Amino acid sequence: MSVQDFPFSALLNSRNSTRGFLDRPLPPGMLAELLALARRAPSGANLQPGEFIALEGAARARLSTALVTAFREGKQEPEDYSYFPQPMPQSLRRRQVAAAKELYGALQTGRDDRAGRDRQFERNFNFFDAPAALLVTIDARMGSGCYMDLGMCLYGLMLAAAAHGLGSCAIGALASYPGLIRSTLGLGNEHHIVCGIALGYADPDAPENAVRTERLKPEQFFRTLR
Repeated sequence: MSVQDFPFSALLNSRNSTRGFLDRPLPPGMLAELLALARRAPSGANLQPGEFIALEGAARARLSTALVTAFREGKQEPEDYSYFPQPMPQSLRRRQVAAAKELYGALQTGRDDRAGRDRQFERNFNFFDAPAALLVTIDARMGSGCYMDLGMCLYGLMLAAAAHGLGSCAIGALASYPGLIRSTLGLGNEHHIVCGIALGYADPDAPENAVRTERLKPEQFFRTLR
């Protein structure tokens, strides 16, 4: 049997960022099960960094309203951590532009349709109307390597979700409003805001869910030294 025949390979290839969800709640206990699986990710000294906060009801509505308002008003905040390189190298900028082109092309939103693009981006702050919304934080005392460990846990969560027939989307846009998020939810400064996660059953008719961004070929990032 070749490696392509293993179910795990199919799982890796099937996962994508889901931005359209069915109005169907997760089964009871499913979220806790997925998080327990995600925690099997390795971490240095077994520190297991990161906290996951499920947002429901009034808390979720309050946060989404605050984030959408801030975005519409053009407010900006210093992030808790540097997400993108500054400035963005042209080689990476091309990948960023290509990914945006795929998404907005699927939504038939033209490059000059600023209002349409803003409406789509604003959906980040509503967790794409997913049935489950998570806020991911990390202890502010953690070192840079702990962000790597948390990233492995996040990927484990998304793969576990895919294995259970669920779609997911990591929402880095939340990292742009750390102070607003902390004040709105009553969180202390001892935790940094990392990202959000949208989870649920993917809407098969949502055009944005058909987007598949291109990945680098091994020869573009792998080499052997002898």
